[in-house]
Amino acid sequence: MIRAQCLRLRWPAHGSKGARCPERLLQSSQEACRANLRFHLAMWRMRLPWLSSILFSQLQKGVLPDMANSILETISSEFASAAEKVGSSVVAVHARRWMPTSGIEWKKGVVVTVHHGVQRDEEINVLLGSGRAVSAKLAGRDPSTDIAVLRIEEGSSSAPQLGDSTSLRLGHLVLALGRTRRGDLVASSGIIGGISGGWRNRRGGHLDQHIRLDLALYPGFSGGPLLNARGEVVGINTQGLAHGRAVTVPVATVNRVVEELLEKGRIARPYLGIAMQPVELPENMRSKLPTKTRAGLLVVYVENDGPAEQAGVSLGDVVFEVSGKTVEHMDAIQDSLATARVGDVLEVRIIRAAEIKPVSITLGERAR
Repeated sequence: MIRAQCLRLRWPAHGSKGARCPERLLQSSQEACRANLRFHLAMWRMRLPWLSSILFSQLQKGVLPDMANSILETISSEFASAAEKVGSSVVAVHARRWMPTSGIEWKKGVVVTVHHGVQRDEEINVLLGSGRAVSAKLAGRDPSTDIAVLRIEEGSSSAPQLGDSTSLRLGHLVLALGRTRRGDLVASSGIIGGISGGWRNRRGGHLDQHIRLDLALYPGFSGGPLLNARGEVVGINTQGLAHGRAVTVPVATVNRVVEELLEKGRIARPYLGIAMQPVELPENMRSKLPTKTRAGLLVVYVENDGPAEQAGVSLGDVVFEVSGKTVEHMDAIQDSLATARVGDVLEVRIIRAAEIKPVSITLGERAR
């Protein structure tokens, strides 16, 4: 579009009133082209900030719109090189009947893939980037983050370069990689379609970021890596956490889950051992509580010998504060547990018989 608009500029016919010397006409044409380019790059900046910043820098150096194609070719070549480099670590995981899923050798001898793509615990085969097939053992899985970890005896000598997913911005160019049944490396490009902070998904898993992709994750792509513009792996792609929508499990979450699965073979989930429901607090109690506290959580069930009972919580207590923050809905409790570990102590304040009491609950491990 930019080049076409620039080519519309025509020198006036010889002898006309608008006729000027070729040097001034050339200068005027270049200035008009630069103005057009600045306008379109300003529009691109809202959707493709990384690409537009490169083109803006080239424009400031005096590069004309005619050079835009070569710049795009350079960007394309960089992505191709990144895909080739990281692609050597991308594998195909044969652990279900109808088709394999993708995965990546996170570090030597350790393959990360998606939980929903590993439908058996034995007879798992991994097709490496070199084309060689090896057997794998399931080290552990976490359905709440859709991550599964496999061990292989022979792996590649180098691990992929991991990036920082917190540097991603809305509209950034990204590349998803996968590997087919036949061992071919495949890719799908797009942008970051949505990004926000910590996310507790419908399975109860806590992800450090909610990264939504605006690209096509074709069948078998889940479990493959997402690459940023620098060719770094910033997460694992999946369609198993958001009703088929393409999202990415960020690197920080993957590292945390992989570490615990390799150490324990499972993810230990902390719990309180009580059931609660929201309830409005009486007017005579609100003056004794933190400002604007109007509701709490009524304890309607206490598990025998559970963490809460051991700490002294009783049926009918009203929880209104956890770790210094007021709680009026169960989501607040779930958020506190999502980032906690078994053995952590949760400082809770309750109302019992119109009196405020502090309680320290040592979190137990939820039964599997």
